[in-house]
Amino acid sequence: MASKSVKSCNAEFMKEKLDGLYAQYNHRRYVHPDPLEFLYDYPDSLDREIVGLIASSLAYGRVAQILKSVSAILEKMQPSPRAFIMGSSAKKLQSAFSGFKHRFTTGVEIAAMLFKTGELIEQYGSLNKCFIEGFNGDDETIIPGLSVFAKRFNSGNNDSKNSLMPDPDRGSACKRLNLFLRWMVREDDVDPGGWNGIPASKLVIPVDTHMYRICSSLDMTCRRQADMQTAIEITDYFREISPDDPVRYDFAITRLGIRKDAETELFLYDCLGKSTTAQINPD
Repeated sequence: MASKSVKSCNAEFMKEKLDGLYAQYNHRRYVHPDPLEFLYDYPDSLDREIVGLIASSLAYGRVAQILKSVSAILEKMQPSPRAFIMGSSAKKLQSAFSGFKHRFTTGVEIAAMLFKTGELIEQYGSLNKCFIEGFNGDDETIIPGLSVFAKRFNSGNNDSKNSLMPDPDRGSACKRLNLFLRWMVREDDVDPGGWNGIPASKLVIPVDTHMYRICSSLDMTCRRQADMQTAIEITDYFREISPDDPVRYDFAITRLGIRKDAETELFLYDCLGKSTTAQINPD
């Protein structure tokens, strides 16, 4: 017999389970291997926002390759990624990353993104200020502001969209951009923060395969694809439990899908099996 929807469970019960998971995994010792770890090396938020953009943009594929690719880019930008970008012409950036390849991302795209980053920093002072200029605190989520941010990055490209900067208006879940925002807006033992003027309550869950599978198992969404609407639906669920910080549990939950020693099925059973009289369908 299929389990009863977790949406009918007591919210207090689910909060207790998720808080327990947060307490267990939301520590820096559980970050590696994760591209987030690169941000810890940059105490200056003006450097960190650039590192976060690079690391999140390449956060797809095998984690070992992600770490290798991010490291290869940052090695060329030492000691200050911001100073490197602001002192580089488009030609210099193209030359620096001419041989770069991360799955389907090329050095051409990296150079274009970094050059545009420099233009936006010159115009607004920082990526943080650039984002705030397009952010409306009255919006329910960060998504309208994220759309403005993406359009600013893609402007002047003759309508050629950089795959590193997807536009949420096109339906993408924008997992990597939402991950970037989580890193830069939130501040706890895992997320280093650094950005001001954006409340954590407006953030949207970065939906990847791990998050989608677990949230689907818990009936937080019944949608069949991990698109933006699914991300918003899952975020709405978490907002009922943690209205001021709906992405609070993101890191801890994704450890269930990443760590081999995580007792994922036990956690799911604990949430579903003990909160209802129904048994979990193993299928």
